Amino acid sequence: MESQTKTCKRCGSEFTLKPEDFTVYEKHEVPPPTWCPACRLQRRLLWRNEWAFYKRTCDLCKKEILAMYPPDAPHPVYCRPCWYSDKWDASQYAQDYDFSRPFFEQFRELLNKVPQIAIQVSNSVNCDYANQIANCKNCYLITSGSDNEDCMYSFRILNCKNVLDSFVTVQSQLSYECKQCLESSRLKFAEECTDSVDCSFVYDVRGSQNCFMSSNLRRSSYVFRNEQLSKEEYKKRMEEIDTGSYRKLREYKEEFEELLKSSVRRFALEKNTVDCSGNGITNSKNSKHCFHINNLEDSSYCYMVNDAKDSHDINNGCCIMEKNYEVSTTGAHSYDIRLSADIWPEARNVTYSQSCRDDVENLFGCVALRKKKYCILNKEYSKEEYEELLPKIKAHMDEMPYKDKKGRTYPFGEFFPPELSLFSYNDSSAQDFFPLDKGRAEAKGFLWRGQEKNIHKPTVMPEDLPDHIRDADESILKEIVGCEHEGKCNHRCTGAFRITPAEFAFYKDRNIALPRLCPNCRHYERLRTRNPYYLWRRKCMCRGSASEGEKYKNKQEHSHGKNPCPNEFETSYEPGKEHVVYCDNCYKEEVS
Repeated sequence: MESQTKTCKRCGSEFTLKPEDFTVYEKHEVPPPTWCPACRLQRRLLWRNEWAFYKRTCDLCKKEILAMYPPDAPHPVYCRPCWYSDKWDASQYAQDYDFSRPFFEQFRELLNKVPQIAIQVSNSVNCDYANQIANCKNCYLITSGSDNEDCMYSFRILNCKNVLDSFVTVQSQLSYECKQCLESSRLKFAEECTDSVDCSFVYDVRGSQNCFMSSNLRRSSYVFRNEQLSKEEYKKRMEEIDTGSYRKLREYKEEFEELLKSSVRRFALEKNTVDCSGNGITNSKNSKHCFHINNLEDSSYCYMVNDAKDSHDINNGCCIMEKNYEVSTTGAHSYDIRLSADIWPEARNVTYSQSCRDDVENLFGCVALRKKKYCILNKEYSKEEYEELLPKIKAHMDEMPYKDKKGRTYPFGEFFPPELSLFSYNDSSAQDFFPLDKGRAEAKGFLWRGQEKNIHKPTVMPEDLPDHIRDADESILKEIVGCEHEGKCNHRCTGAFRITPAEFAFYKDRNIALPRLCPNCRHYERLRTRNPYYLWRRKCMCRGSASEGEKYKNKQEHSHGKNPCPNEFETSYEPGKEHVVYCDNCYKEEVS
């Protein structure tokens, strides 16, 4: 079969299906997609909430709880102990299949009846204000992480201790404002660094220690503004650097932004990969268009997925999975999960279902079932009845497809329509990585939830905070600090926030000025600087002795000599931005 060019049914852009893609769809027994890869990811992320929290009552035990669903959600919400208890059974909401109505219309009715779990926090201690985490201790406002201790305000951190305000950071400790860092300690304002200690305002530094405002370093020590110094001279220079002052910290951040523009970048972050494309890929082979993945094989269009084989269009999955297709949140020994959301652990052959758990098998259109088999719309059938009814339902979905408010149809093989999501667009992870304002979101057919007014009035404005952390005392813990954005941004700004005792102690110990933005705004400021989850075909920017535009002067003579590098690649660095992007060969000849 030859490659085919399709027009996305959602955004109208063109995308290409290659011959190997059709093999995938045949294996998963689904038709080819009608939405482009970016729109498919955006649609799946609508079914995951990581950063929006609400205070409400558990609809079973009536206790006050924190939940990712607002008090006026149409469905019941149970706290974790109640949801996993034997006090209720999702089978009690079973429905007969109605061939006179579209499938998704019936599935929406079931969604609005079955209780949902308030927060996804498992095997964790003192982590009440967190979501989508496991095996954590003493963590506050972290999401999408596991095996962390004493961490705050971070997204996708794993095996970390005393890490604050960080993004996609692994096996690190005593660090602040890190992005995509690994196996490091005592970092401040670091990006894409590995195995490094005591570094500040650094980019692409590996195996290094005691470095400041530097980039593209390997096994280096005592480097100050990319200048090699003696230990004594470095310490003398560092005595003039003071990250405890907010005024000076802003100056350092501006200087760091200029450093990032002139630093050479490898076209993609990859380690131990064979025939892969995307960014943030380790220990993987034959995996295309993937981002932030580890240990994947024969997969494609995966985002934040670990330990998977033959899985396609998956976001947020881990812990051994195989043959999964178009799923938002899965893993933990899942197999043959299709067109579903939040299905794990020990699940097999599940289609068009949500929040099913614990050794489920052969489910279609089910919600919140546990330890069940051969169910459709939560109704249990015999194996023979299930296998006889299922083909008829799939045919019915094609004959009577659901039509959304924008007039788009959803036959069998399409993921859930966006308007069925349990989360509004601005409460979902889609807003985190495909940010929209209310008008644009509603124009695209997404739901939008009006932001609740902040009931906390600031007792101190950000401009009235002491400039230096040494001048702040514990009285700040009693204050409500106003956020600089004043709720005028599109970042779920809380308008005001508090400094916690553990956070204050961290700032004092690491000599970091008090923040002026609320945790939500800080989170979205970090997300703003990440690469898109999209790939462009580009040429290497090396022009022989320097980069295109001469932002970066080459330090070594390259194999292609004084001529421009002829290499091309797929990269998540968008054309027209101020990055200096080199192919693998040119990057390694510069940075080794």
